Amino acid sequence: MARHKTAIAIPEDLLAEVDAAARERDESRSAFITRVLRAAVRARRNRDITRRLDALFADDSVRQEQREAAVDLVDDVLGDERW
Repeated sequence: MARHKTAIAIPEDLLAEVDAAARERDESRSAFITRVLRAAVRARRNRDITRRLDALFADDSVRQEQREAAVDLVDDVLGDERW
């Protein structure tokens, strides 16, 4: 994976905390910051997906369709051995 160097300005106290956290994990500053940024981007993406799904399932007809599909799937898998 290609790497790009960038310069950012952050408060000195925050940088000290980042360095301490990286040392605790036996990581470089760069590796620590990369991991934290990936987690933040993933959390944002997951939040967006959740928001979209919530909006979709707020529609009663979609919610009912999904409920019926789930019941059909359970019937297909379990047959007469219902829960």
